[in-house]
Amino acid sequence: MAISNLDLINDCDGFPYYQADPDLYAASVCTYFELRVQDHDYAVGYMLPSVVEVFREVPSWTIDDEDRILTLAGKTTEERSAAIKTTLEALRMTGHFKVLEKWRDELYPVYGRNKELLFNVERCASPLFGVVTYGVHLSAYVRTKEGEMKIWTPRRARTKQTYGGLLDNAVAGGIASGESPWESLVRECGEEASLSEDLVRSKVKAAGTVTYFHIRTSKAGGETGLLQPECQYVYDLELPEDVIPKPGDDEVEEFYLWSVDEVREAMARGEFKPNCALVVLDFLIRHGIITNETERDYIEIVSRLHRRLEFPTL
Repeated sequence: MAISNLDLINDCDGFPYYQADPDLYAASVCTYFELRVQDHDYAVGYMLPSVVEVFREVPSWTIDDEDRILTLAGKTTEERSAAIKTTLEALRMTGHFKVLEKWRDELYPVYGRNKELLFNVERCASPLFGVVTYGVHLSAYVRTKEGEMKIWTPRRARTKQTYGGLLDNAVAGGIASGESPWESLVRECGEEASLSEDLVRSKVKAAGTVTYFHIRTSKAGGETGLLQPECQYVYDLELPEDVIPKPGDDEVEEFYLWSVDEVREAMARGEFKPNCALVVLDFLIRHGIITNETERDYIEIVSRLHRRLEFPTL
């Protein structure tokens, strides 16, 4: 049975959607703990109770069981980041969390309500805390002499730790702390698709963001049920027919140049990495291929592609 476009949304954006079911949303939120930082009276993430329990009696952390809040101590970005680093390194040594086996020595930023940097956290550990993370996704396409649109679609290396062998966007990657979305995109285009910096800087067009609130499954590797709200900066790049993306690292197995119909058929078979399917849907909507007239669930899909996240964002 073919997977619908709304099914693709639900597969990636799994956390209850307030507008769809306020009661379910409220009941779900109450099953988690809020992550807060010292002297800030709002949540920056939701955490599983089983994860929070590991932080009990750990220096720099305080658990309020009655209000279901885990608070990180520290008055400055540096103090909080150092406390998180120390805790995570200790947890990594004990092997308590499987997600920490994918340690990357890459820091992700977590922001406050005034867009200030509250702390940095090791990339692989971010789902433990349920904080918002950021990435860049590029859709690369060509228009043939006959006017047909074709989309460059890579297959992820089967050896990747997460979603190995699934289809991806032409370029995709996380934004490290201190890096702008644009510079992250330029870097990733060279690393993943061997696209020249001059080409990227002169031809790429920014196309907004896609947001969703993912609940991790076994496909992501490590613990299941961890929360992963994300904001992806999306970009378009129309390439000449003679420019062919090529794998620049070991993350991509090969690139296919597929028609829109071929891409949609692969989506309906569930062959795309969940968040990449959402980026493709956003691309097809923006280019007038999916419309209110052709898609039964158009309004909900558009809304869900740009859902408001519960926590402060950049």
